[in-house]
Amino acid sequence: MSTLMRAPRECGSWFWDLEDTSEPGLDSALAVAHRMADVLERHGLLTPHRLEYGWYVLDSGGIDITTTLALTVPLSDSRLAGRVLQSRPVGFPNAEVDDIHVVGPGTWIDGKGEPHREPRLVELSVSPAPVSLTAELSVHHDVWGWFDFAGKPHPEVYQRNAPRLTTALQELNTVLGVNAEPGEATHFGFATDLGIGTPDAYDDGSGPDLTYKL
Repeated sequence: MSTLMRAPRECGSWFWDLEDTSEPGLDSALAVAHRMADVLERHGLLTPHRLEYGWYVLDSGGIDITTTLALTVPLSDSRLAGRVLQSRPVGFPNAEVDDIHVVGPGTWIDGKGEPHREPRLVELSVSPAPVSLTAELSVHHDVWGWFDFAGKPHPEVYQRNAPRLTTALQELNTVLGVNAEPGEATHFGFATDLGIGTPDAYDDGSGPDLTYKL
């Protein structure tokens, strides 16, 4: 069960263009997903449970079908790509796999130092598009920022979680061989190179109250 408020848009995101470091295609995308998920799992941010992916037909676009595949084998298993392709919708024999989302829970730490499991604490996706392989990581909770969604500073929560995200991003840059580009800001926050930015505080030390948007 979720114990955190979740923003409908990301509080921050990071994008990797892997054109110069990884081949496009499904096998390569799953290999990248495995390497990234391994980093995130070591930091307690993501335990892969399943894959979610849509489908598209070249020159026609998306077909509005999403497939969910339980990860009964590791992401590194050589048979996984075949299992993904075997889940192709029978009515679309030419459909190709769209963005692959690696879904599972992660652990955040509260102000007292107690760990909590949270579904989809981070969002990881890899695109096997034939033009260029890309990957993206995003977060939708307030535990990574100095202020909570109500605008109250929560330094204990921030100090127990933000450094974990920073370290994971640093390691992902190293593993992927290219530095992430921060994604666009949303109403709920903005990314810096290695974390979530802090908005200007009001005179009383509080930040913006975003709860009306949740």
